[in-house]
Amino acid sequence: MKIIRQASAGTMESSDVYVEIEPAANGLSVRIESVVEKQFGEKIESTVREVLADNGIDNAEVRVFDRGALECVLRARVETAVLRSGGEA
Repeated sequence: MKIIRQASAGTMESSDVYVEIEPAANGLSVRIESVVEKQFGEKIESTVREVLADNGIDNAEVRVFDRGALECVLRARVETAVLRSGGEA
């Protein structure tokens, strides 16, 4: 898959996560801002990268603004942003 345009998913509400994704030329860039970054920052990044890999995304810039979302919510938001970006198979 290839990211064609900028897209987003989610909200900035408590217990949710807002994900932005856009095309990039050289690999993956994942930036995270989270209220629980000290405790779960590494897990959040690995989950985002896993969802991107599962969808065949290898060139994208991703920004994650987490407000304490569960992992299943994070996965859903990243996948939705990928699909909205035109990154369909």
